Order: sequence, then structure tokens, then C-alpha cells
Amino acid sequence: MTEDRPVAGPLRPARHWSQSLTLALLAVSVLLAGMLLYNRLINPSSFSGTAYPSGRMAPALEGTGEDGQPLSLTDLRGQTVAVFYGFLNCPNICPTTLAALERVRQALPASRRPNFTPLLVSVDPRRDTAAGLKQYVEYFSVGARGLRVPEAQLKQTVRAWGADVQYVDVKGPRDYQVNHTTGVYLVDARAGFAWCGITRRSRRMRRGLHRMSWR
Repeated sequence: MTEDRPVAGPLRPARHWSQSLTLALLAVSVLLAGMLLYNRLINPSSFSGTAYPSGRMAPALEGTGEDGQPLSLTDLRGQTVAVFYGFLNCPNICPTTLAALERVRQALPASRRPNFTPLLVSVDPRRDTAAGLKQYVEYFSVGARGLRVPEAQLKQTVRAWGADVQYVDVKGPRDYQVNHTTGVYLVDARAGFAWCGITRRSRRMRRGLHRMSWR
């Protein structure tokens, strides 16, 4: 007596490894997109920067202002200060940031504009002069300020703010390139850290200001 055996259907061709890899990458992309969307829904500020808890004070910041007079962050108490690090020979990031900050200032109610101060802190005090800083910042905004921190104190100051500066392609005492952090640090009227974002989009900076509620 013969035993009935199920007849096997036609074999499916084996999937090529590249197809499997494509499907796996697609699945990972979908998962990451879902996670990002979820994160944005529960924390809208995460795409604009970091909002610091109230009460965290900004590190010390002092040197010579663009007017040649001593200037420190405490001198600007009562204003909202947008601190960022840059230098006069910066080819694109620094002028773009200053222009964005001026758009932010112009978008504020007229009564609040005088209380918003962009502050360019030079990371190149060897070449940047106070007079040069004055001409540079005032080109973008009459309310902007410049600050030269003494070279001996600069790296310590930069690190205290969680920023960084590096001098590369050094060919001589005044012939080099500067790499630096491009974040904008918003400091509230009580000299407290409020928000930090790596962006030059004025719309996102305005959202940072609104989250501060001008505290």
C-alpha cells in the first residue's frame, strides 16, 4: 500500500541579499521617522534648540566692548541677549547669524526691540579690533554689540559656555583659519541661560524667545 504524500508547491525564488537590505533599511527609516515625529509632538522645542530650566545662570562673560570700553554680561542685565561666538573674517556663518538676529529683532513688537541685544563674542582677538567689531556689528543692527575677551582667557570662557574654538591651517601669527561653535545662546533679563540652538533660522529663534516668555 502506498502512502499519500502532500505534493509540494513550486519553490519561491530566493530573495537577493540586496532586496533584503533595502527592505531592512526601509523598515529602519520608517521607525526613525515615527520616533522623530513622536518626539516633535511631545517636545516641539527639540527641533529648535535646548530650553534650559529657569534659574540656571549664564557663565561669566567679560572683556572689551566694540566701543573700546569694559563690557560684561552683567552690564546687559535687564535685556535679552543673544550670545554667539564668531570673528570678523568669518566667511558665511557669522554674517548669516547676525542677519538672522536682526530679522528676529525686527519681528518683535516695537516696545520690545530695544531689550533684545545680539552680542558677537570674538574668537579671534588677535586680529579682531574693537573698532573693527563696531563697524561689523553695526552694519547689521544698531542694537548689536561686540566683545573682545582677552586671548589668555578666551578658551576658558568658551568652554564654560559649552562652545569650542580651534585654530587650523596656521601659517603665521596672523595667518590661520578659525573653526568655532555656531550656536546662539539666549540669555534672559536676569542673566540666566534660557535657550541654545544651532540654527540661523530667524523663525526658530523667535520661537525660542516666545518659550522664554521674556522672563
